[in-house]
Amino acid sequence: MRAFNAELSKLFSLPGMWLAFLIGAFAPAAIAALDSIAEKEEIIAGVSTRLSEVGYIGLGLGVQGIIILGVLAVSSEYLTESSESGGGNQITTSLTVVSSRFHFLLAKAGAVTVTSALLSIVAILTTVSGTNLILGEYAPAFEASRLIGVVCYWTFTALLAFGITVLTKNGIIPLTVLIINSSVVTVSYLLTKVTKLAFYLPDRAGTDMFMSGGFHTPFTGGLIMFAWVAVLFIIAAIVFDRRDVAS
Repeated sequence: MRAFNAELSKLFSLPGMWLAFLIGAFAPAAIAALDSIAEKEEIIAGVSTRLSEVGYIGLGLGVQGIIILGVLAVSSEYLTESSESGGGNQITTSLTVVSSRFHFLLAKAGAVTVTSALLSIVAILTTVSGTNLILGEYAPAFEASRLIGVVCYWTFTALLAFGITVLTKNGIIPLTVLIINSSVVTVSYLLTKVTKLAFYLPDRAGTDMFMSGGFHTPFTGGLIMFAWVAVLFIIAAIVFDRRDVAS
């Protein structure tokens, strides 16, 4: 528990984390607001076909903040400290305090899980509020089961970013790959046009937890994404335990 509390405190002390919180809290709401404006025009014109997805689209696309959170939680450990602090990496100090590498990784993953879940709830509140404000009487009823799916999707996405960063020891690669893939036209979405196997990629399966008309049921989509997270974490833990992390 002390290791978890320490990692949670460390996470909130990172300067870049506040940028992640701001993006995570308001990017989905901004996307949903633009979508709501367009949808309201369609409703007035009598051509609306996707009212039930308004809001959820923003929560699906606006995951950049949560990706930054998962990446920074790990990459910050490998930043070189100032000369006054000895010029080493934070990871050396962290592993001196927590002797078990697995416990250290588990505590850090726990901190990311709790923080990302809380951030997803904030994002849901801002997104739902913005959508209701713009659509007014036309606003869809947000279902609790689908919103729970959003929380799971955000949490799993943060943990995927976390696991990839553990493997790469660098934040640039996971940030670039994951943020590009979470843009309006995702690589995984394009792959679904080529092969149905792409529907088993974590982000494609994960969105089925809250987007209607998906390839999987919400439970199956969540199970597939969880399996990706679990396998990645196991691989990351093995690699982390065997490598010279301070190099």
